[in-house]
Amino acid sequence: MTTTLKQLGPEIDALLPKLAAIYKDLHQHPELSMQEFRTASIAADHLKTLGYEVSEGLGTTGVVGILKNGSGPVVMLRADMDALPMAEKTGLPYASQAIGEMPDGSKTPVSHMCGHDLHVAWLMGAAELLANHRSLWHGTLMVVFQPGEEIGQGALAMIADMKDDFPKPDIILGQHVMVGKAGTVGYRAGAILSAGDSVHIKFHGKGAHGSMPQNAIDPVMIAAYSAVRLQTIVSRETAPLDSAVLTIGSIQAGTKENIIPDDAILKLNMRSYKDTVRDKMIRSVKRICCCESHASGAGDPEIEFIDSYPVTVNDQQATERLSEQFIAHFGERCFETQPATASEDFSQFGRHWQVPYVFWFIGGTDPQVWLKAEKAGAIETIPANHSSQFTLHLEETIQAGLEAMVVAALTWSAVR
Repeated sequence: MTTTLKQLGPEIDALLPKLAAIYKDLHQHPELSMQEFRTASIAADHLKTLGYEVSEGLGTTGVVGILKNGSGPVVMLRADMDALPMAEKTGLPYASQAIGEMPDGSKTPVSHMCGHDLHVAWLMGAAELLANHRSLWHGTLMVVFQPGEEIGQGALAMIADMKDDFPKPDIILGQHVMVGKAGTVGYRAGAILSAGDSVHIKFHGKGAHGSMPQNAIDPVMIAAYSAVRLQTIVSRETAPLDSAVLTIGSIQAGTKENIIPDDAILKLNMRSYKDTVRDKMIRSVKRICCCESHASGAGDPEIEFIDSYPVTVNDQQATERLSEQFIAHFGERCFETQPATASEDFSQFGRHWQVPYVFWFIGGTDPQVWLKAEKAGAIETIPANHSSQFTLHLEETIQAGLEAMVVAALTWSAVR
C-alpha cells in the first residue's frame, strides 16, 4: 500500500491545489442541513466527469456514485455535506458571509464550523484518484455524499431512499477532521464516538397570579425539581465505569415575575458509549419527568427527542486491518486515539446493512499552534469543531485526509 501511494505522489501533489480551491469555495457557500443543493450538485458533476453512475436527490440532497471495476468487494466511502446555523469569526479571506433560512422561516448566519466542506473535498479527491487508477484495485466503489448529519436525519433519509437499489457494501469507511496536529491520523477499535440524544420536554401546569400560588400548578417548580433529579441519572443510576453525560442547556418559562405560567420547557442533551447505558438513560429521563410532574398534580409532560445519534462502534477486525495500513503509510503520524464525546449518524449505514464500518479522525490544527498549546497543557484552548473560531491548517490536512481515504479503500480493494 505504501508503495502504491508513493507511485501516486506526483498526482496527489498536483491534486492538492484543486482540492484546496474546492474546499474554499464550499466554505464560502455553506448550506444548512437538508438544503445542500449546490454542494450536492458540485459533487455529482465531479463524479459524472469521472465515469461514475450517479444517483442524486437521495434523502433530499444525497448523492451516490458507483464505479464498477470487475469482481471484488464493495467498498463504501462516505462524507457529510451540511453546515451549521452560526456565524464564522475566523477572519479568513474566504470566511463565510452566508445567511440561510431555518425550517421555521427565521434567518441565520451559516458556516462550515465543523469541517464538512473539507470532508466533501476529501471524498471528491479520493474518487478522482481511484477512478484514474483502476489498475490498482478491483470490485465496486460506492461514494456517498450525505446531507443532514448535523440534525441526525441525513443517513436515515438516504437509507430510506436507497432501499435495495444499490449494492450492499462489504465495508463502510468514513473520517472526520478534528482538533489535532495537522497530518495526523487517529484510529480506535470499539466505541470512538458517543451516542447523542437531545430532548425537548414541555411541562404543563396551571397558571395563576404570582400572589395566589395556591391557585396554580407551577410548571417552573416541576422543571426545577426535574432538573435537579435528572442529574442523578449519571451520579446514581450509571455505573462508575460507564461514561455518561447529561447536560441541561435550557429552561424556559414565563414572561413576568408576578405571573405563574401555564407551561415550562426544559431542553437537555445526553451522551453515552453503550447502547445499554443509552437506553437506560432514556427510560430514566421519561420516568423522572413524568413522576415529578405527577407529584405536583400535573399530567404527563410532552417529551420529544429532537436529535438522536447512535454510538459509533468500530468493528474490531476491520479496525485492526485498517490500522496496519495506516501505520505502514503514516508512521509516527498515526496513533490510537481516545473516544470523542461528539456524535455522528455515520454508523446508521452499517447498522442498517449489518456490515462492518470504521470511522477515524484526521488532525487539522496548525502544528505550531498545537505544539504551543500542548507544551502549555492547554489543548482545550484551541478552537474546536462548532466554534466560531475553528480553523484548519489546509495543506497538510487536505493531504492526510486524501491519503487516508485512499489507503482505506485500497485496504479492501487493492489488487494483490
